Amino acid sequence: MASWVKVTGVLRNFLTRTSSYRTLRRALGTGILGSLAGGGLIYYHHESLKRLLRFTVYADEEKVLPTSQQSARRMRFNQFASLIYDEDIYMTPRDFLFSVMLDNVDRKLQKRALNKKDVDKMLDFASRAQASNNLFRHFGDEGLLSYIEYLFLLTILTKPDTGFHIAFKMLDIDGNEQVDRKEFMKKPTTERDGVSTTLQAFFFGKSGVNKLQYKEFCRFMEDLQAEVQEMEFLQFSKGMDTMRREDFAEWLLHYTNEEANEAYWENLRKRIPTGQSITFDEFKEFCLFANNLEDFAFSVKMINEANQPIGMVQFKRAVKIATGHDLSENVLDTVFKIFDLDGDNCLSHKEFLGVMEDRVLRGLKVQPQRGLTGYWKCVKRETLKGAQEALRETGSPF
Repeated sequence: MASWVKVTGVLRNFLTRTSSYRTLRRALGTGILGSLAGGGLIYYHHESLKRLLRFTVYADEEKVLPTSQQSARRMRFNQFASLIYDEDIYMTPRDFLFSVMLDNVDRKLQKRALNKKDVDKMLDFASRAQASNNLFRHFGDEGLLSYIEYLFLLTILTKPDTGFHIAFKMLDIDGNEQVDRKEFMKKPTTERDGVSTTLQAFFFGKSGVNKLQYKEFCRFMEDLQAEVQEMEFLQFSKGMDTMRREDFAEWLLHYTNEEANEAYWENLRKRIPTGQSITFDEFKEFCLFANNLEDFAFSVKMINEANQPIGMVQFKRAVKIATGHDLSENVLDTVFKIFDLDGDNCLSHKEFLGVMEDRVLRGLKVQPQRGLTGYWKCVKRETLKGAQEALRETGSPF
């Protein structure tokens, strides 16, 4: 705690010096936009921490840090990003989709360097786009997304419906039920500050004067989730209208430790006959459940205080409590046949939750710890990491 207070003081003093602020100005981003959107409840009595978090900084992408000093998210962003503009690295919408679907990208070409004319054309295209669950595929490579927006989009993919309004409220700083570009950027800015991106042009228009309403924001979040779900379904169903149960298992276990996978696959081979399929609607319902894991875990604990393996009836009830929906018998049967390691028609919910968290995070071990205390610990850790990356480039004693 003492070291955290010391760091807070150093950062505050450093950022209030005019020359230092100017040095860091281009590195200053929306800071914890992704963390706050996915973090849940924020209490205003953490005023000193909140002031610091407004100025969380990240390293200039042009000066890429050694791999050992980068976060998993930063490394993945740098790996998949294919654009350079004004000495910074950006993703295209296609890059973002690939980054959440593929393990890695075999980039044979160098990153594409953009000029102002290229960017203006992209922003004009984005400002005229219509909301749909095909939006990112519509943009393709004609768009640019910053690293902070990448974090923001990642949190959207894992948010339940109940979290949409919280995310919007965190952006709506003045509480007027709409978000402008300055609020979205999370720092005082003018139209000339920073680089406008595809996301900003889509939300606020090319000139940045439009307002984002909650209904539009909610539609965007739902559409992005639906778009990724459809692409993942087609990826693992090999383009077919239905997904075989073994394909579903491959999707579910994709980011799980290989040693544990072998036991799950052995269960699948022994217990599930070939030729049985899962529909896209069943797959979507399971994705909805996956985005409500924390509520599910709480429901399981309330139902089963003894912390023992749970049966199908208890599992179904916990899912219903957490999501308001039922999983199909087909999906439930598949899950239990995979994770029932001793054949007693029960599964260890802790083990199952571990696999599900790996799946939801897509191999990026950055999910906040459960509970408010754990959340602030995670924010503290990620803030320090970001500050260290940026300040390392400035020659600061810190």
